[in-house]
Amino acid sequence: MIRKLNRKDHRVVFSFLKQEPSLNLFIIGDIEAFGYEQEFQELWGDFDEDGALRAVLLRFYDSYIPYAPGEFDIEGFAKIMRNTAHSVRLSGKTDLVAAFEPLLPLGKKRVTYFCECNEIIFPEVESRYEIKQATINDVDRIIELRSRIAEFSVLPSSRDMLVKSLETNTGRTYYIEEDGRMVSSVSTTAENTLSAMVVGVCTDPNDRQKGYASEIMKRVIQDYIRSGKTLCLFYDNPSAGRIYKRLGFSDIGMWTMYG
Repeated sequence: MIRKLNRKDHRVVFSFLKQEPSLNLFIIGDIEAFGYEQEFQELWGDFDEDGALRAVLLRFYDSYIPYAPGEFDIEGFAKIMRNTAHSVRLSGKTDLVAAFEPLLPLGKKRVTYFCECNEIIFPEVESRYEIKQATINDVDRIIELRSRIAEFSVLPSSRDMLVKSLETNTGRTYYIEEDGRMVSSVSTTAENTLSAMVVGVCTDPNDRQKGYASEIMKRVIQDYIRSGKTLCLFYDNPSAGRIYKRLGFSDIGMWTMYG
């Protein structure tokens, strides 16, 4: 049986999601930050005939993330997502979301490695660059930097989501600037009591090969690991993967995004 989840389900839901806390960091983070009763966020649970929770589906704005460690009502979740007017923006563990491919109008598919970092393995020395932490006043500069980079697709909702993450302390952005111009930044999102996701690792094309992003990543790792949190990230570029692994990340699975 599938039904909407609410605050009364919280203890059961969190116990269920903590089976794989890193893979569920988006769902955990969004529940901790926004709860169960927001216009932009909904959660559904699939319960077996004994009343045990066996799957969860999150809608955050126009994106969906399912989680299930075993069998569940795939068609039931697909029916909920088909109510979306356009192609469904779906993401999750690769083997799980692949089951939805024949059931939904999905967008472009991207498969990435999913990795996590739980310790600081590099020498902790002072950076040769001044690394700053962004505030709400820096949002437009962050978006402007990302828009200068061909690999980034800056969506209409990107600014609103960045503002919301800073306002609710569910994400941070660190950056380096030269002559008052932001040249490199690294953001986190879905920050919760257990973990956070690294996103938006970017450097202006005219300022690459200077080690900016690596220096910012070290600062991000230090801040989060010292506070007892796991850092996670996606990558699909083997060269980037080697850099992340030198900084202490290790692969824990595959993640697919459609949209």
